[in-house]
Amino acid sequence: MGVNERAQELIDDFNLFEDWSDKYEYIISLGKDLPEMKKEDKKEENLVKGCQSQVWLIAEQNGGRVYFEADSDAIISKGICALLVRVFNGQLAHEIVGNDLSFIDKIGLKEHLSPNRSNGLVAMIKKIKTYALVYSNS
Repeated sequence: MGVNERAQELIDDFNLFEDWSDKYEYIISLGKDLPEMKKEDKKEENLVKGCQSQVWLIAEQNGGRVYFEADSDAIISKGICALLVRVFNGQLAHEIVGNDLSFIDKIGLKEHLSPNRSNGLVAMIKKIKTYALVYSNS
């Protein structure tokens, strides 16, 4: 399943909920399902700069696809990590780089986050795209 199909799945999931308190609960549940990152990977160089809470993100390429691991010390941020990993994990680098990220607007995420969390979301996306860009050129 490609980036756009996974994004559409996420949009469909969010459309099942009528209000944002339920959508936040869903984001939190996604975070709870995200595997915890190894302690040795939770280091300064893997921190996402620009996040209010601590968010770690790493990636590796295997068979032309990019695989992400992410974690956070805050439940909403961890849920946002899980949401992004769900869409981009295992995708081809050029598909990640070329994705317009319209799914974020379609689920209304950015407008329902605090300014600090919204900045963190942008920082996470930037780091994901940076990893993908590096791997698309290798």
